[in-house]
Amino acid sequence: MSRIHIIATGGTIAMAHDEEAGGAVLSLHGGDFLQRLLSQADPGLPEITSEEYGPLPSAHFTVEHLWGLRERVAAVLRNPFSSRKRVSDSVDGVVLTHGTDSLEETAYLLDLTVPGDKPMVVTGAMRVASQPGYEGIANLLAAVRVAASPEARGLGALVVLNDEIHAARDVTKMHSQSLDTFQSPFWGPLGRVEADRIMITRKVERQTIPCERLEPRVYLLKLAVGMDAELLRHAVALGARGVVIETFGGGRVPPWWLEAIEEAIAQGVMVAVTTRCPTGRLYDPYRYVGAYHDLVRVGCLLAHGLNGPKARLRLMATLGAAQNPQEIKSIWQSISHQPHP
Repeated sequence: MSRIHIIATGGTIAMAHDEEAGGAVLSLHGGDFLQRLLSQADPGLPEITSEEYGPLPSAHFTVEHLWGLRERVAAVLRNPFSSRKRVSDSVDGVVLTHGTDSLEETAYLLDLTVPGDKPMVVTGAMRVASQPGYEGIANLLAAVRVAASPEARGLGALVVLNDEIHAARDVTKMHSQSLDTFQSPFWGPLGRVEADRIMITRKVERQTIPCERLEPRVYLLKLAVGMDAELLRHAVALGARGVVIETFGGGRVPPWWLEAIEEAIAQGVMVAVTTRCPTGRLYDPYRYVGAYHDLVRVGCLLAHGLNGPKARLRLMATLGAAQNPQEIKSIWQSISHQPHP
């Protein structure tokens, strides 16, 4: 029988309305989730253990808290005996219950930095436990089934909500309230959970960065029409080691931003660019100032297929693994984000 370990980190899935507080507060803990799962009387469930990390609303996560959670997941998967809390003789996969605000970032960090082929599945909820239609336990049950499935091995970190299975690098929260908020624009989900059947319809190629820490001094900026470049210059003055810029279209910035980007790179700051569009790669045919060819010419790192928050995490991990600019570029370019249909 498979063994799956649940790590409860807080979030809406663990909250319920409290009259005294006047709103939803943390109410469910790791053991509560375990009891609710076991009450399903489902003979197909794997052996399940649980613990709690934090817990916090995911909007309150710091870089240190996020990296500590990554370390805990890696320790459980690597060797439960030597980790700070014994889980079981071995585990076949890990499930995280998580707030939805930064769920996709935690999932992507796990996918990017935790080696091995054991499934890591992240799930959450959009309704608190006291609301009619609370979907938290259904999402958790689906996540546990995915983590226990041989079909999920080797796919890296997965996000499972609303009976859909998404690749961590593709998925994003698309709506502030809707139950089907987590979607993978353009590529779609990897598969679905249908009752106790796990259906994987496409695969992804996974690559990891062997880093031992995240570089916290990485900033994310998003372009809008007519913005000056003083925020970029200010980030450099604050000691930024990296900056990610969500550019227009296929990779375009105004001429005055190109000038500031060149200044930043000349001062040793790694500048990565992605698109502010919901999906699409970086490329254009233009030869005017600030277009794609200029960003390549001045030495920007290209974050094909990643939104801004995930590109930031990739740069934080890359800078945590290397110091030399050439080594940084080599590690960055070694990570492909071209899904396999």
